[in-house]
Amino acid sequence: MKQNYIQKILLSISLITLFLAGCTKTNEAIPEENPKDSAETVLPANQYTLADHVEVDGRQGVCVEGDYYWVSGSKTLTKYDRDWNVIKTNDAPFQSFEIEANHIGDIDVYNNEIYAGAEYFMDGEGKNIQIAIFDGDTLEYKRSFPFEPESGQLECSGLAVDPDSESVWMVSWVGEDSGKYLYRYDMNTGAYLGKVLMDPEPTLIQGIAYHDGYLYVTSDDGDADADQPDHLYRTNVTDGADMCAVTLEKTFDDVIKQGEIEGLTFDGKTNRLLVLYNRGARIIQGMPSGFYEGYDREISEVFLYNIEDSEK
Repeated sequence: MKQNYIQKILLSISLITLFLAGCTKTNEAIPEENPKDSAETVLPANQYTLADHVEVDGRQGVCVEGDYYWVSGSKTLTKYDRDWNVIKTNDAPFQSFEIEANHIGDIDVYNNEIYAGAEYFMDGEGKNIQIAIFDGDTLEYKRSFPFEPESGQLECSGLAVDPDSESVWMVSWVGEDSGKYLYRYDMNTGAYLGKVLMDPEPTLIQGIAYHDGYLYVTSDDGDADADQPDHLYRTNVTDGADMCAVTLEKTFDDVIKQGEIEGLTFDGKTNRLLVLYNRGARIIQGMPSGFYEGYDREISEVFLYNIEDSEK
């Protein structure tokens, strides 16, 4: 009887030992989660304070480098100094193109070269998309990179140069599948490098800019007729990723009048965000069509915001 009792005790001890060993093994197999390794990690939104606004000649995009700004109209390029005085204008940017084009979207600049998303755009549809590069001083056309039709991109509302990964990122205003992705090209060769799905995807993207490791896009998602503001979104794309998390960065409820948001850029010299906004014109399928009450022309303005970084 005593022997049976001892055997039961020994058996219980063995079972407990095996159970504890199994738990220890399971715990060792689970690596400690490091949030810095997560592709979903996005810093809190920065704070933006409106500092100034200036009317410009161009309704599409804006970029800055050194002592100069550049603004794109649908069919123009204009260079400004730091006081927003016009230095030079090119009102025939397509004359050296090999394929028909009538539209420039948001632009960017790198090493005094202007990168423009050019296309032939009519009634909400684009074709002949290309990355056109212009001289920053003369504003004359230098060269182009064609886009990849198999990418599914149907329009180009803007592009951004990412010198850290030596990439050019393009976006599409046209919705459905075309507007869900960021399209990536090699900035040196023009080779198509693939696309990244935005999650959740902003709608009616008008501009894109790269700044301190992040991509920012402007979305014309507010109804101007209902006085609804447009928005800025932020994401980062990790190497090899085919999807990126998108977060709201800013709501533009502080502009003069709600209208149509367009391109953007970041000024490292002044630590400012610059956003181009249009007001006064009614926009139907991406085309100006008449004016709102009280306007007899469209007004294009760059709004300048001081940035307080979220890390500070």
